[in-house]
Amino acid sequence: MTALSEYQRLEASGLWRAAPEDQRREVVVSVGNATLVITDMRDRVLTHWSIPAVNRANSGVLPAIYHPDGDSGETLELAESEGQMIDAIEKLRTGIARQRPKPGRLRLGMLLASAAIIGGLAIFWLPGAVRDHALRVVPPVKRAQIGAALEREMQTVTGPPCRAPGGVQSLAKLAQRLPSTRGTGGLRVVRGGVDGTATLPGGTILIHRSLVEDYEEPDVVAGYVVAERLRARAHDPLGRLLDHAGLAAAFRLLTTGDPGDAALRSYAEYLLADAPLQPISDAALLEGFKAWSVRAAPYAYARDVTGESTLALIEADPFATEAPPPVLSDGDWLRLQGICGG
Repeated sequence: MTALSEYQRLEASGLWRAAPEDQRREVVVSVGNATLVITDMRDRVLTHWSIPAVNRANSGVLPAIYHPDGDSGETLELAESEGQMIDAIEKLRTGIARQRPKPGRLRLGMLLASAAIIGGLAIFWLPGAVRDHALRVVPPVKRAQIGAALEREMQTVTGPPCRAPGGVQSLAKLAQRLPSTRGTGGLRVVRGGVDGTATLPGGTILIHRSLVEDYEEPDVVAGYVVAERLRARAHDPLGRLLDHAGLAAAFRLLTTGDPGDAALRSYAEYLLADAPLQPISDAALLEGFKAWSVRAAPYAYARDVTGESTLALIEADPFATEAPPPVLSDGDWLRLQGICGG
């Protein structure tokens, strides 16, 4: 991604829509830190697209049409007159593609490495060793692709992400306010299936609509996002998938770059029905609230309305006496509350 620096000040006009049923709207596109930043004509951020996950729908044809990997309904159209931006995006996409392991070479390399390890260290074949090796070698782009595939499997229960236009913009601001330290850091609000929040491989967090609809302040959903970011940092979401799917899925991921449809389907059902939340210590939570500048008390009372079981978070709230920067403006919070259309 070293080529990003030469495009940091590049901007272009385009037409963007969040979903197929929405009208296209004029936007400004710029290259950010490993993202395409899409803003409206009032310089308000509408969304961020991770550059490694940007796909082109009509290669070689103008106007150029782009969409995020796994979501062809959200599109960005760049006219022929914006050739400099199109060339920049294509150059970045080409550079990323060159850095990705070639499937044939990856498969051959993994097979040869596996054969050598079988001859030297039988212990490598223990499930934990195979899992840990897979987590070390799978690149972030592949993690994001696995997360997108898992999200599609879950949509039979969760439904598609809520996309009321004003709410989508506010959700993007919430993601920007609570950035991920690794992974895409994307947020999705869903209508059902998820008990609170869930993190997918690649870093996308699914949020149940009740967290934005049932509370009077955005600090509650912000607290759940912070907790989920900490949980993903302590318990790798891809590792949890492989723990559930077993050795066969881990070995298939190593040799083909894909854990398999059956593994994704099984894990989707597990996340939606049985998966327990991995515990996070109060000390870790309080450090997280301090790092992301979010009040701890609203999250604590949302977990336990009496405050009895979460008293440590309430009493040690790092912002009990001094308010942090607002999570969202009042207008953005009202729009986010309507993201599922009522």
